[in-house]
Amino acid sequence: MVSAHASPLTSAQGDDASGQSVHVAALSDALAGRGHSVSVYCRRDARALPERVQLASGVEVIHVEAGPARALPANELLPFMGAFAKAVADDSWHRPADIIHGYSWMSGLAALEAAHAVRSLRSQPAVVETFHHMDTVIHRCEDSGETGQRHWMETAVARRVDQVVATCTDHVDELTSLGVDPRRIRMVSCGVDLTLFSDTVEPEPTSGRRRIAVIGRMVEREGIDLAIRALGLLADQGVEDLELHIVGRSSAEGHFWADPEVLRLRRLAAELGLANRVVFRGRQRHQAMPGLLRSCMAVVCASWDEPFGLVALEAMACAVPTIVAAVGGLQNSVLDGVTGLYVPPGDPEALARALLQLLGDPVSCRRLGQAGRRRVEHSYSWEHIAKLTEDAYRQITFS
Repeated sequence: MVSAHASPLTSAQGDDASGQSVHVAALSDALAGRGHSVSVYCRRDARALPERVQLASGVEVIHVEAGPARALPANELLPFMGAFAKAVADDSWHRPADIIHGYSWMSGLAALEAAHAVRSLRSQPAVVETFHHMDTVIHRCEDSGETGQRHWMETAVARRVDQVVATCTDHVDELTSLGVDPRRIRMVSCGVDLTLFSDTVEPEPTSGRRRIAVIGRMVEREGIDLAIRALGLLADQGVEDLELHIVGRSSAEGHFWADPEVLRLRRLAAELGLANRVVFRGRQRHQAMPGLLRSCMAVVCASWDEPFGLVALEAMACAVPTIVAAVGGLQNSVLDGVTGLYVPPGDPEALARALLQLLGDPVSCRRLGQAGRRRVEHSYSWEHIAKLTEDAYRQITFS
């Protein structure tokens, strides 16, 4: 596994973890449980990190020297991917791999270069790629026709690897439109930890108001402002006992409260008279999330683009109904009217109507939540996702 900027250790240590960190950690552990030996290569972003860390039985995290040993924004890592690839290749000569699986387009570049360097008569690793977000989808969602270096490199990675594992049907379609051979695309969604995220977890205490939550990074495309506007529309209709909890880390360096997106969202809440009903929680430990989710009557996922849908899966695992924008992986994981409700992307009025529907029907809320738990138990355990990933690896062709 090549995950240059998202370490699985953040998930294992219970820190605020990105979806990619959670995905790589859980999938690696589940593959090891199926008898595989897994090495996860991450960029060293702190001098104190040891070179190798045993994450779980059969899973080792290897910290690679590539650029300064400090945290860097993902968009500053490209110049160091050559050094990253060389370090992976050097290590792979002593520990030959059958599969080199890149996560994100830059990790995909490094995976391709490392595989090329080590391919020989005794080692012929296949290269697999999973994109977290795709540049073309982001630009389309932001109504921007601009494309640049990332777009062309991302396209090159998708066309050159032996297989792309897409996490949602939207990305399958996008990859095909970029000229990727459909025979080299497999769809395997994200999974969820059904032990940590459970319908038996004790909910965290509330203020007495009914609670909804939005969970994601503080960036505009997460659609957090739509939830605030929907809360304002409900307040105009006399719904006064509802509060919105906004959970997630800042996307900018520096203090959370100085983040431009946080400032924008706080101004919006104040303008709508909701300052005392919109609670900014900031980053939360991964282990604290089940109790927070269980305290909610619903979880809103209003992203413009959502390839994984991890938050929705975690809410479903906690038997909490979801209201989701009908985009990306959310359309694969959430069943409209069965485990949650769909709303059109970018539509606060539709979101308000969906919330009002659940507020007025507690029985329906419980039914949706229970159906969500059954669905993730059947189709989204990490053991099941590991089996599907293993099957995808075995289907790799080199034609």
